[in-house]
Formats: sequence, structure tokens, C-alpha cells
Amino acid sequence: MLNPKIHKALKFASGHEMHNRFMLAPMTNQQSNEDGTLSDDELHWLKMRAKGGFGLISTCASHVDEIGKGFSGQLGIFNDKHIEGHKKLAAAIREHNSLAIVQLHHAGMRSPKKLISGQAVAPSDLPEFDARALSLDEVYRVRDKFIEAAIRAQKSAYDGVQIHGAHSYLLCQFLSLEHNKREDDYGGSLANRVRLIKEIVEGIRQTCGKRFLLSLRLSPERMGMQLDEIKTLCLEFDEDQFLDFLDISLWDSFKMPEEIEHQDKTLLQHFTSLDLKHSKLTVAGKIYSSEDVHAVMNEGIDFVSIGKAGILHHDFPKKVMNDSSFEMQTLPVSRDYLKKEGLGDKFIDYMSRWEGFVASSEAE
Repeated sequence: MLNPKIHKALKFASGHEMHNRFMLAPMTNQQSNEDGTLSDDELHWLKMRAKGGFGLISTCASHVDEIGKGFSGQLGIFNDKHIEGHKKLAAAIREHNSLAIVQLHHAGMRSPKKLISGQAVAPSDLPEFDARALSLDEVYRVRDKFIEAAIRAQKSAYDGVQIHGAHSYLLCQFLSLEHNKREDDYGGSLANRVRLIKEIVEGIRQTCGKRFLLSLRLSPERMGMQLDEIKTLCLEFDEDQFLDFLDISLWDSFKMPEEIEHQDKTLLQHFTSLDLKHSKLTVAGKIYSSEDVHAVMNEGIDFVSIGKAGILHHDFPKKVMNDSSFEMQTLPVSRDYLKKEGLGDKFIDYMSRWEGFVASSEAE
């Protein structure tokens, strides 16, 4: 059944309004400069998605600390030198009536040694990742760095930020019983393991004000995440009323939960059945066609978050809204195809690591 809401505007608690129900998910693209400053290629890639009709556009994960860099060519927001590029990017996105947000990120134990000075950090000593435990003072400093990065985003005229608490990066590591063995106020109980995220959320809201769009991305499975805990946290964050929306990274929006005891309904339905009164809800994961968009929206989410299909189609929202039978381009695609869709060479090289995504030169 077609869902008419995909064409309709959505207003958030902060007062911001997206003109349709399509968000471009934050995606690694490795196109920026090694010092974290914005490149022309990254600007072009995101500006093209704004032109293509996405109502809300997030940058890639943008690291808030030099030691939190997660990949080569990552966009940074840990230093005031990054503000000039972010101003340019925010303006380019907003020019086309899209909301613009930065995803704030710290890789933690996943910071490659070759990219950072010193040892990677984590909630606890993790020899298997060559990562050391953060001291209590360093935990406070991480909190402050996220808040400082949000202030830079606000100075850059973004509409808001998203806090990256998913995919086994640092904040997700604090949530994980596998990676968090602390015995202080930031480890042990769920209330302690989420404390850092809650302090960041509250600190950004208090510092940047009620009109600043604020969201949080979470993973409900894998990497030490437990579905019941993540559902509990969603309700707690909703009750706190600091977040405009929750972004749940499902990997596959149509799958069953991995935990056998929760396979009475789909993973998506576990979240759409939550009684969220303040925060809007979006999900990401294998939403590739008009049929997929309508199916997920019909489950009760407020808007869709588009990844792979947004890489292949800069105007995915327009295609879906204008054609109820639209399906994503079949893979693999040529480098020339991706260049026409606004990807720079570094992004295409990165996508070449995804099996079956970019055609070999012989196949082209």
C-alpha cells in the first residue's frame, strides 16, 4: 500500500521541518583532506544529494578528536580550522531546501594506528585492538569534545548534529558489555554504560539551545548490543525530551532479530511498537526501491534513511515520489556511472572494496 506521508513535510520538536520523508544516511566516503578539512569532491557529492531532493542530509562521520579518526580522508570537526569548510558545506545543502546536520564521531578502539598519533583509546584496555582504557578525566574530555564539536557545527550554520552511538565506535563501545569493563560511573549497569552518551546529549542541548536539531544513532544488534537494552534506552531518551529523532541502524530493515527470544516480530517492528511521544524515528538498512520505502513507512516510522540507494541515485527521493514502481540500479555499475552520480575518485575507490558494487575495467 502506498504511503502518502513520503511527500509530506515533517516537523521536529526543535521547530525544524524537513520537506519530505527522505534522509541521506551518514556515509563513509574518504573524500576529504587528511587534516580533516573539506574537499571539493565531498562538497559536490553532498550538494548533489540536496539537489536530488533529500529532505535531510547528514555528513559522513566527522571526528571530534584527532585521536578518534576512523578512516583515511575523514571529514573533521575537532578544530576551528574545519569551520570554514563546514560553513561552505552547510550553505550548499541548505541552498536546496534540505536540512543539514553533521554526524559527530569518535572511532575509539577502531582508530587505525597508521592514522593517529599514539595508541587508540577505548572504555577498557582491549589488547586485541591495541587500545588502552580512557582515564576518568579523559572520559570527561571526550564528553566535552563532542559538545565543542556541536558548537562548531552551530557556528557553521548547520541545522543540527547527530551523535554516532552505533557500529562499535567509541560511544557504542561504552554501551557494550563486551568492550566496557569499567568499574566506575561509566561501566557496569546500563545506566552507567549510557551515562557518557546522555551527558553529551544533555550538554549539547543546553549549550546549543532548543532550536538546534539533535539526534542519536544506535545499533540494536551485534557488537555487544542487546535488543532489550537498546529499546529501553530509546524510551529513556524519548522521556528526557532532548532528542529530535532516533536513528536505528538495522543493516536490514526487513530482517528478524538475531536473538531467538525476540523473533516474535521483525527487528523493525520492535522499534515501531515503542510508544515514542517526543522523538521521531528513522531506520536504515536495505531500503532500495519505492516498494521498500512504502513498506517501511507503513510499519510506522516517521522517515527513511537511505544509504546505498543514495549513492547510486542522487535523486532517489524524486524517483520514488514520482514512480511507485522504481527500483534501484542493478549492480555492478561502472566508474563512469558513479562519477555522473557525483562521486569522486577516492569515493569510487572505497566503493570498489564492496564486493560486486563497482564493475572491473574489463567488465565495463
